[in-house]
Amino acid sequence: MISALLGLALGTALGAFCRWFDIPSPAPPSLAGAALLVAMTLGFLLADAVLPAGQTVLGGGV
Repeated sequence: MISALLGLALGTALGAFCRWFDIPSPAPPSLAGAALLVAMTLGFLLADAVLPAGQTVLGGGV
């Protein structure tokens, strides 16, 4: 839970920094790009929940 909150805080701070200094945001500029980013994150979390701890699909461990 702490890492999720830190991620949200860092993302918000980065977005504010980019806006404040008029730097192009590293976020996708369209709704489709944002949806792809969300889908990739959900897929990563799903795979993390399904696979045993420390394993990958190829069988390597950490």
